[in-house]
Amino acid sequence: MSVSVPPRLVVSAVFVASMFMNIMDATVVNVALPTLSRHFAVPVASVSGVVSAYLVTLAVAMPASGWIGDRFGARRVMLVAIGLFTAASALCGVATSLPELIAFRAVQGFGGGLLIPVGMAMLFRTFPPAERIRANRLLIVPTLMAPALGPVIGGLLVDGLSWRWIFYINLPVGVAALVFGALFMPGGSEHRPGRFDLPGFLLAGFGFPLFMFGLSTGASSGWGSPSVLGTGVAGALLLVLFVLVELRVGEPMLRLRIYSDRLFRVTNLQLTFAGAGFVGTLFLVPLFLQNGLGFSALHSGLSTFPEALGGMAGVQVTTRLYKRVGPRRLMVAGMCGTVVTIAGMGFAGPGDAAWLIPVLMFCTGCSFGFAMSPSQAAGMATVSAAQTGQASTLLNTLRQAGGAAGVALLATVLGATRPGPVDLAGYRMAFAAAACLMAFGVLFSALVHDADAAPTMADGPGDLGGQPVPEAA
Repeated sequence: MSVSVPPRLVVSAVFVASMFMNIMDATVVNVALPTLSRHFAVPVASVSGVVSAYLVTLAVAMPASGWIGDRFGARRVMLVAIGLFTAASALCGVATSLPELIAFRAVQGFGGGLLIPVGMAMLFRTFPPAERIRANRLLIVPTLMAPALGPVIGGLLVDGLSWRWIFYINLPVGVAALVFGALFMPGGSEHRPGRFDLPGFLLAGFGFPLFMFGLSTGASSGWGSPSVLGTGVAGALLLVLFVLVELRVGEPMLRLRIYSDRLFRVTNLQLTFAGAGFVGTLFLVPLFLQNGLGFSALHSGLSTFPEALGGMAGVQVTTRLYKRVGPRRLMVAGMCGTVVTIAGMGFAGPGDAAWLIPVLMFCTGCSFGFAMSPSQAAGMATVSAAQTGQASTLLNTLRQAGGAAGVALLATVLGATRPGPVDLAGYRMAFAAAACLMAFGVLFSALVHDADAAPTMADGPGDLGGQPVPEAA
């Protein structure tokens, strides 16, 4: 007798598990870099290739993911991406040299670059607009939990077992998601992607990695260094050319004209600045606690973890208010909350940081979840099902760049001010910069028109067991 599993439950479970694995992997690896440096007997600067290789291939795959998902079917691409990411994780765990590890991380990045945009497109196609605020209860889980859990789990694995386990931990999650998806994930209609845009792919394939590399290494290598200037400027010029080409060709790889949709454009900008401030804060707080105040790595990780609990609480509240209040006021309130709490972290000191930072991280997570859930639910309200794959790719590509820019900005502030255990002024300036990024999120939240998001505010069946819309996969 065949087992029938509700399609929405299958898509939700596979996507959340895959996204959690993908996001946590990035934060876990950062904790292990000093250990990898000692294991392979190379300088810390050399093991940065383990991170940059992942980011480069992620940046290559992500812009093309919308076309690939439409061309070969989102279900098929999602399963291949999960298999690729999981297999690469296993290979990273058995790597015997640093070049091997970097190569396997590059494969992992390619799988990760396909996972999130294609999976998000499936999720939004599975849930009709009226149910998307409920879907965001699921979507927000990996976004908030994985970055908070990564440093804690990474520290425990590296100290208690081996650096190899930061990759092995992906295997049970990946295998379970792959098997469950292969057995129960529904098929669906494929959307005509048009001809493959080779010029656009080449421009994006070189432009995004070069720009992201320059952005992510500028603070550590110096913004005036030849490598940063060369890669950053070259990447920016290629991306400008990419935009010009994409606006002229009949069948572009990225349909940038989707940004003419007011609601999609404004929510994307809000998500980009909010993501920059959020990821930048998650980067800043451990440095402040460990280097500035002398906390241990585990104590630091436990101090940031309340952010995830706050995020879960914020999502529960905003989900219940959304259809009565609309997205704009919820987004503005949530973003204002993040401005206040992140700015407040700059006033923490040796005498109160042990309790004040966890409290403010909880409040930051609560405010961030309060703002992000309605933003993500409303963002694609006016995007057609056929363009959902492209819209998801645009959203995730811009958000990835925003996160990298947030980290680069705060790292630059720290590099310029050189704060230490005695002088915490540089950290205070960095927290102020993160709060300013969130303030831009407030501005774009205020530009949202609730009437544009009306389809997501209609009454719907509200359960995970309903049938998907025709374009589910």
